[in-house]
Amino acid sequence: MTSESLQPASGPARRTVIAAAGATGIAVALTACGSQDGSSDSAGAKGTVLAKAADIPEGGGKIFKDQGIVVTQPTAGTYKAFSSTCTHQGCAVTGITDGAITCPCHHSQFSIADGSVKKGPATKPLPAEQITVDGDSIKLA
Repeated sequence: MTSESLQPASGPARRTVIAAAGATGIAVALTACGSQDGSSDSAGAKGTVLAKAADIPEGGGKIFKDQGIVVTQPTAGTYKAFSSTCTHQGCAVTGITDGAITCPCHHSQFSIADGSVKKGPATKPLPAEQITVDGDSIKLA
């Protein structure tokens, strides 16, 4: 029988390998976040198409949870956008009915036309967000 040496093999230390694997994993995860066409637009990046204009009902709206935005159409052909975070205690709004954006936590209501408070306890309006309408597409500005 031959005796084998218990000396560590030459090469990178275990910590170096783990750190390199972690960095590679992060790079792969970040690459996976890009769009299908290879660009690096994130879900909330400028120019990202949120919806078709026809998807936003007149007198109502739609909540885009991932982007933190509510898009409304208070009158035909007029589109508005607001933060989907209630100004009372930071809950995410969850509904749009009867011309109001509603918060489930304490039942604050905000106007679909300008984000102003229709019913408290919130005292501040929903902050406006920037969108553009390009043909039939509604995009983040």
